[in-house]
Amino acid sequence: MSFQRFITYLFLIIISVNTIVNSQHIIKVPAWTKQAVWYQIFPERFANGDKHNDPKPEDMKGAWPYFIPEGWQIHPWTSDWYKLQPWEVKTGKDFYWNAGVRRYGGDLQGIINKLDYLKQLGINAIYLNPIFESPSLHKYDATMYHHVDNNFGPDPKKDVEIWSQENPSDPKSWKWTTADKLFLKLISECHKRGMKIIIDGVFNHTGTTFWAFQDIVKNQQSSKFKDWYTIKKWDDPNTKENEFQYVGWLGVKDLPEIREDENGIVSGPREHIHSVVQRWMDPNGDGNPSDGIDGWRLDVAEMVNHKFWKEFRTWVKNINPEAYIVGEIWWDDWKNYKMMNGAPWLQGDEFDAVMNYRFARALKNFIINKKESIGPQGFIDSLQTLFKEYQTENFYSLMNLLDSHDVERVPSMIVNPDLLYDHGGNPGQTKSFDVRKPNEKEREIQKLLVGVQFTLPGAPQIYYGDEAGMWGGDDPDCRKPMVWKETKYESETAHPFGLPRQKDEVKFDDDLYKWYGKMATIRNENNALSLGELQFYVVDESKKILAYKRTLNNETIIVIVNNNESSNQINIKYGPFLSRRTNFVDLVKNKKVVPDDDSFKLLLNPYQIVILKDKGNL
Repeated sequence: MSFQRFITYLFLIIISVNTIVNSQHIIKVPAWTKQAVWYQIFPERFANGDKHNDPKPEDMKGAWPYFIPEGWQIHPWTSDWYKLQPWEVKTGKDFYWNAGVRRYGGDLQGIINKLDYLKQLGINAIYLNPIFESPSLHKYDATMYHHVDNNFGPDPKKDVEIWSQENPSDPKSWKWTTADKLFLKLISECHKRGMKIIIDGVFNHTGTTFWAFQDIVKNQQSSKFKDWYTIKKWDDPNTKENEFQYVGWLGVKDLPEIREDENGIVSGPREHIHSVVQRWMDPNGDGNPSDGIDGWRLDVAEMVNHKFWKEFRTWVKNINPEAYIVGEIWWDDWKNYKMMNGAPWLQGDEFDAVMNYRFARALKNFIINKKESIGPQGFIDSLQTLFKEYQTENFYSLMNLLDSHDVERVPSMIVNPDLLYDHGGNPGQTKSFDVRKPNEKEREIQKLLVGVQFTLPGAPQIYYGDEAGMWGGDDPDCRKPMVWKETKYESETAHPFGLPRQKDEVKFDDDLYKWYGKMATIRNENNALSLGELQFYVVDESKKILAYKRTLNNETIIVIVNNNESSNQINIKYGPFLSRRTNFVDLVKNKKVVPDDDSFKLLLNPYQIVILKDKGNL
C-alpha cells in the first residue's frame, strides 16, 4: 500500500450511527422529532400582534428591580438597541440595568400572525420560551403554571378577574382565561399547518410572586404550603427585622427553589405539576391530546432528581406517547469549561433528547475559532464522542442548536472569535467585545455553519431572527426585538459604554433568509439528511476541508465543506468513501455535477458547502 493510500485510509472514519446499540436499554423516541426543523421563539421579543395588551407598570410588580422608573413606557420596537430612551437616562443607570426593565410587547397574537412566515421558512416545530404568568420579561419566575401570561393574551384585565375567582391549589376550580384560549388557538393553528409546538417547563423553581410562595410569605409557619420550598428561617413578628430566609436557585432569592427529597420534587408541588402537565397536554380532558402541546423543554433539568423526571415521563407519555421531552443539560463546570454528558438522562425512562450545546461548541471550535480552532479531525472526534455516549435513537432527536436566548448570537460569535462558548459574550462581560454588524465574509461563515448544522444527524434549531440577519451578544443582547421585513428600524450607532462604533443598518436580510429556507427545504426533502447513516472523510486537514456522506436505503448525499477563506481544488479518489463514478446533482445550485473517470474533482469557493445527491450511475 502506498503512503498516500495509507494516509487516505487513516483519515477515513466511518461512523454508522444506526448500528450503535446500548445493551442495557432499548428506547423509542417520537419519530417526528428526528425530522424536526426547530424555531425557538422568545415571546416578548418576537412580534407585537396586539398593542392593547402591552404591559403596564402594574403588570411588572414583583419583578426586578421592584420599582418602575419615572416616565417608564413600552420600548419602541424599532429603536437603536443600546440607545437609552429619555426615561432610561433619568435613572442614572447604565444600559444593562435599564435593559432589565424594558418591555417590547411581544405576544401570542404576534406569533399566530407569523406562522405562515415560519411555514415558508421550512419550520415544522416551534419551541417557546416560558409563556406562563410572570411579572418579568423572560417568564422564568412564574407566578402560576396554569395560566398563560395575561399580557400575551387579548384582555389582561379580564384575565385578572378570572383567576381571582380560583383556588390555585385546586385544579377543579381552574378556569380558562382569554390568554389561555388564545394559546389553545395558537396550538390549533400550528397543528393545522403540520407544525409541532413545545413549551418551557420551569419546575425547579418559581418566582417570589408564585401563589404558594406568597401564601408562605403571608402566613409563615401557618401556611399549608410551607413544605413546598426549603425555608431556612421564619420571620419573627415580634421584631422589626424580617428574618425570613429560604433557598433560591443558585442562591438567587428572586427564584425560590421547589423543595426536593430523595424522590425528587416533594408531594404537594409534585401533584400540582402533574395537573399542569395534564392541563396543557390535553386541555379538554377528552383523552385526545391533539388539542394540546406536543412536548416540553425542561429548564435546568440537571438540578431536579432523576426519580422525578422518570415519573414526569410517565405522565407525559400516558397522555401522548408521541410527545417530545428535551432537557436543558448544559454545564457541568462552567468555570472550567466542562459541559455535561447528557447520557444519564437518555436511558429510555427520562428524556428523549437534550439541547445539544456540545454540538454547538464543536461547530464553533471548527468553523468560527481562529486561535483555538480544531481541524476536521478534531471536529469528527468531538462528534464521535457524542455518538459513543448517546444512543442512536436519542442522537437523531437531539436539539442541535447553534445559539439561544442564553448565549451570543452566531453572527456575533463570528465577529468575536476565540471567546469560549457562553463566556464573556457581551460588552458587559468583556469590554472589548465588538458589537458591530457582521460583514459579507462573516455572513458566508454563518451560511457555512448553518449548512453543516442542517446536514448532520440531530434536529437543527434556529433561534428567532438569526435567519433575518440579527446579531447581538449574550443576554440581554441576544434578546433584541425581531427584525421584520415590512418594518423600518433605526440604525445602531450607540454603544453600551459610550465607545465609538460604526453605524450599522438594521434591516431584514433577504439573502440570508433565503439561505436558511434553502437549507430547511433540502433537509425536509431528503430523508437521508435526517435519518441516514453518517460516514466522514477528511479531504485536507491543513486546509480544513471536510466531507461526509449520508445514506438511507438507496439515497446517498455527499456534503463537502471548505472551511477556508481561500478557494481550493479538491480531488477525491474512488475508494471506500466514494466507490464509483456517479451522476450527482448539486442541491444548493440545482445543477448536475459529473466527476471524472478516475476521481472526483471540484473547485470550492471560500467557506462553501456543497451538497451533492447521488442520482445513479452515468
